[in-house]
Amino acid sequence: MPVPRFLRGRAAKEPTVLIGDPRVDGWETVTTFEDEHTAVAWRDQLRQLGVDACCVADNLVDQFGRGDVYLVVPPAQWSRATEIVENLD
Repeated sequence: MPVPRFLRGRAAKEPTVLIGDPRVDGWETVTTFEDEHTAVAWRDQLRQLGVDACCVADNLVDQFGRGDVYLVVPPAQWSRATEIVENLD
């Protein structure tokens, strides 16, 4: 029996901004943004270029996506990520 369409692809989705996630402890901040939308766009750019990037925040962003959102990368990729951000700016 085929799987109904509404049940396909229901894997857990990672949040766009991580809060208190131990997987990114020790990662280096590349830059800070004041809104989630911009931070996620930059994160996606870095990921497309092969850099393991995540967006993190100390507190939840507000209903409009505003708040301090940090773009972070593993320490070994910080210089490459910084170079990319400075050249795409």
